[in-house]
Amino acid sequence: MIEVYAFATPNSVKVLVALEELGLAYDLKAVNVRKGEQREEAFLSLNPNGKVPVLVDDSLVLTESAAILVYLAEKAGRFLPTSGAARARVFEQLFFHASALSPAFGNAGFFKRSSPEPQPIAEARFTAEAERILGLLDNKLSTQAFVAGNEFTIADIAHFGWLWRRQFPGLTLDSHHNLSRWYEAVMARPAIQRAIARVESLVPTA
Repeated sequence: MIEVYAFATPNSVKVLVALEELGLAYDLKAVNVRKGEQREEAFLSLNPNGKVPVLVDDSLVLTESAAILVYLAEKAGRFLPTSGAARARVFEQLFFHASALSPAFGNAGFFKRSSPEPQPIAEARFTAEAERILGLLDNKLSTQAFVAGNEFTIADIAHFGWLWRRQFPGLTLDSHHNLSRWYEAVMARPAIQRAIARVESLVPTA
């Protein structure tokens, strides 16, 4: 059975969403990043980079959420076109997520909430960049149902992770009506709701 090492993070939830959407059985193992468990030797033997999520499937140990999404989509034969422009558009959005959306959201949240000292210039820079990215996605979704076209793909799953955790960088979708429509449609999917419930169950109640 597939094993997933994860916590209630934007990158972790993507993998659970994909597994739930694809109907693949998996064993979920908590790595409490708030307690630093991602830096323990046992976890570092799986991912020397010390980050969740990690997927283990037989002898394959795979890190990086976008790579995991591609692997699962190809394993199940869903949510990733097999060739042509449609496939290229999905990868375009995956790379945009990794190079633009995720760093902007993560850094905006860090400088707003976690920086040891106030860094107003850095906070303003990354917040403005995150807002710009929301605008780009909103504009794209004005002419298509999903981020890579008119079909739900792993590109939507990738973007969903940080938009689900948009409170961390202090962002809203209030002025982005197309993006709000997309988010509500994605959130309504039963597999998304199951994934969120499972990933949130990893957080200790005490």
